[in-house]
This record gives sequence, C-alpha cells and structure tokens, in this order.
Amino acid sequence: MMHILITGKNSYVGTSLEKWLMEESDKYRVDTIDMQIESWKNSSFAKYDVVFHVAGIAHSDMKKVSEEQKKEYYKVNTDLAIEVAKKAKEEGIKQFIFMSSAIVYGDSSPIGVSKIITENTIPQPKNFYGDTKLKAEEGIRTLIDNNFKVCIIRSPMIYGKGSKGNYPILSKWAVRLLIFPNIKNNRSMIYIDNLCEFIKLMIDNEEGGIFFPQNKEYVQTADMVSIIAKVNGKQIMLTTLFNPLIKLFGKHIKVQFVY
Repeated sequence: MMHILITGKNSYVGTSLEKWLMEESDKYRVDTIDMQIESWKNSSFAKYDVVFHVAGIAHSDMKKVSEEQKKEYYKVNTDLAIEVAKKAKEEGIKQFIFMSSAIVYGDSSPIGVSKIITENTIPQPKNFYGDTKLKAEEGIRTLIDNNFKVCIIRSPMIYGKGSKGNYPILSKWAVRLLIFPNIKNNRSMIYIDNLCEFIKLMIDNEEGGIFFPQNKEYVQTADMVSIIAKVNGKQIMLTTLFNPLIKLFGKHIKVQFVY
C-alpha cells in the first residue's frame, strides 16, 4: 500500500486527488496536512512514500497586489515549497510531487493567436506569480538525487465541478451573456479527473521530471462558452463583430486572461 501525504488541506486539487485515490482504498492511504499551522514542522513525514505539495497562494488580479502581498506570495509559493521538499528528503521520502503551473511559461498569447507549449518551450514568467512558481521549481530540483525523485507538474487551466480560477469566470459569462466574441484561438486545459489520474500514474510509476499534462484536444474559448451555456439550458450567440476591438484592447481588459 502506498502512503501519501497531501499538503494543502481543503485545496481543490488536493481534495480532488484524495477522493480519486480513495476509490482504490486497498492500494492507497492518504493523509492531508494544513500548512497554515506551524505545527506541520513537527509532524513526521517518515511514514510516507510520497509527498504531494499543492499548498500555495493562487494567482489573482496582479495589478491589485501590494508589495507586501508579493512578499507573502514568495514566502508561501517559493520558500514554503522548498522547505517542505527539504524536510521530505531529510525524512526519507522517495518521491516529491510539486504542483506548479503553466504560468511559468508567461502570459497567454495575444487574443486570437495560439500559443502551443512543447517540451522545448522555455519558461519565461511575465509576472511575480509565475516567478514564485519557477523559483520554487528551481530550489526543489537542487535536491534531486538517486534516492529522492522530484516530479513537477505544470498544469494548464483546470476545469471541473467546484473548480476555481478562470473557468468559473467563463461559466458566469456563459449563463449571463446573450452574445460572446467568436475568436479563433486554441488553449490547453485539463479536466480535474484527468489531472488526478495523471498524478496517480506519476505515483504508481515513481516518476521524476517536469510534466505538462493536458487534454488531448485544444479548446477554443468561444466553443467552450457555448457548450457551458447549452448545458445550463441557455443560448448564446457567437459573433465576430467585436473581434477587432477585443484584439486591440485585449491587454487592458480581463478577457485577456481567459483567452
């Protein structure tokens, strides 16, 4: 039986993974720990085979984050992640899985332009949030040796029941708007169950390395909004009428982040 510790109690991905693994309770035993309470430092990791570190501060409106808040992001997303990894290694953990983000590759491409990420794409964070994740990756990877494997997961936008981030924004638009810009773009996403299955495979195979899991198909934002509306019994008209304006001002409005 594999004994797994998930850091970040009540996190969306952590909770989803715990439920997913518990479907095979004869194969996995899962514990979670709240990293907001300093007592975690006194907890022993020695009984675990794997530590899945998902604790962190999620990204928000970057323009509204103060310098003090930025320091907190680095403290939690970078320093804490490295500290947990060091503790895991010191206490004999075989595999450390770090939940990073595709944000390390930079901002989304200009509206209407596809940005395809491959194994050769070089991380180039365009904001402090992406930098906190990349610096955490770099610090954790220095700990790799023959007895300590590090698996880094750079996830794209995650969607599914109860998901957070940009997907709920799209969902709100889909049920409230009557029309939506029909801009041709491709973006990678991953369904929460697919992500959980991927992480399970990483655990089963004791994988190490950097991974960018995503659904097989790229998704066009307009198509996704149309499907969400239909599922909710709504009708939404897709139009190209506003495309020139959106492309022109995309960098200055919230829609940029969901395209």
